[in-house]
Amino acid sequence: MRLVVITEPGGEERGHQEIAAAALAGGCRAVQMRDKGLPDSEFEAIARKIKRLCSDARALFFVNDRVDVAAAVGSDGVHLGVEDLDVETARKALPPGSIVGFSPENLQEAHAAVEAGADYLGVGPVFATPTKEDAGAPIGLDGLATYAKAGLAPVIAVGGINAENAASALRVGASGVAVVSAITRSEDMEDAVRRLLKSLSLGSDPLT
Repeated sequence: MRLVVITEPGGEERGHQEIAAAALAGGCRAVQMRDKGLPDSEFEAIARKIKRLCSDARALFFVNDRVDVAAAVGSDGVHLGVEDLDVETARKALPPGSIVGFSPENLQEAHAAVEAGADYLGVGPVFATPTKEDAGAPIGLDGLATYAKAGLAPVIAVGGINAENAASALRVGASGVAVVSAITRSEDMEDAVRRLLKSLSLGSDPLT
């Protein structure tokens, strides 16, 4: 995956579904729904709608944290953090072939997650980010390179990624990038996706 757009609501006109639709219209082929505050029932209802949008666009749809919802809506996978359900248990709860991502806080956690069945690692924050207060200090490109060079699994860079610095993450070994504010806080979300894809030299081609 070269570009993953993570949804983060920005008001009535920029809810999860609107962000996902703009991302897909701009050419992104991987969307992750993340919302710590929504009740499960509401989260599931929105996730089902985004899943349909992604299916129509032949794009991947990931659910953040909530493995039960991911299984219920038939998402393509789930993304987990250190405080979420462990990778091994999550994989058992999901259908065969599901993609499981994990955000480690150190290389030891990265090793353990991959051994337990994680398909990719979400690593960051690479740069300072305004969208996750508990993200910790930026690890920089050197820190990102450390995970990439370890060769454990494909690395997706996250945290402060935008059209100006996305390519630098690839140059140090990341397989792709995940973004939030670069899309959700832009004036034109669809155009912002196109600019990011252009910076990654992908155009509107499907992710591989």
